[in-house]
Amino acid sequence: MNAVLDIELIRTFHAVARSGRFKAAAEQLHKSPAAISVHIQRLETVAGGRLFDRDNQSVALTVLGKRLLRSTSELLSTHDRVLAELQGPRLVGRIRLGIPDEYAAHVIRDILPIFAAAWPNVVLEVKTAPSYTLREQVQAGKLHGAVLTLPLGQREGAQVLVATTPVWVAAASRPQAAKGIIPLAIHAADCPYRSLMLESLKAAGYSWRVVLDSPSSQAIRACVESGLAITLMDRAKMSSLMRIVEELPQAAEHEVMFLRSAQAQHDEALELLAQAIHQHFRL
Repeated sequence: MNAVLDIELIRTFHAVARSGRFKAAAEQLHKSPAAISVHIQRLETVAGGRLFDRDNQSVALTVLGKRLLRSTSELLSTHDRVLAELQGPRLVGRIRLGIPDEYAAHVIRDILPIFAAAWPNVVLEVKTAPSYTLREQVQAGKLHGAVLTLPLGQREGAQVLVATTPVWVAAASRPQAAKGIIPLAIHAADCPYRSLMLESLKAAGYSWRVVLDSPSSQAIRACVESGLAITLMDRAKMSSLMRIVEELPQAAEHEVMFLRSAQAQHDEALELLAQAIHQHFRL
């Protein structure tokens, strides 16, 4: 009998690949860690090899895993789109969604069109702002839900999309980190990376000057790539024109997550949007 790709196994595989942890994937999919392990083992049997290299802290995709992730991303999207079409555009509603600037382009370009095509009668209203601002607005009921970046330990009932490690970056052409006063490109107030940058430098005894203070991730990226300043950003967001500054204090790991307001916990439209974001989010 020919092997068959089970869509549930594929969904589990993508959740583990995004989050980097079996436990986080289990929380996202509302399954036990043991069930997640069984799903991955079954998929590895079909794939003919190991999909993840594992240690006590996290997992990383093998070469086979990376190939399967690329080849099944469109399969998962197509499955969900066809299922939504079969169910029909009966769902109606309005969703106020918040997104931090650094992830706005990905969510707006790659995820929201899929959702809007499947559920054309759901009205989307999107706001970009720093993560702490978005969290306050979700908690106050001003937003139905939001994508947030927060330090480990501040999950507060949110569903984790992926773990991320902030790193100090400078222009690749810059031979060494600045000695003496460090030029910084800092994120907007209420961004967790802003406070992390300043507090860690202060604790380590560094002096700095602010070259750029901006809510725009594109402006900060340009400032770094041009060699005017250094900043803190997700490792996965680094460009080929940047390098990691090893000399500066190591930053604590953060998590990108999806938080819902108390008033919208059981909203069907928001649940479907959350599922779409979980399935298609990437750094």
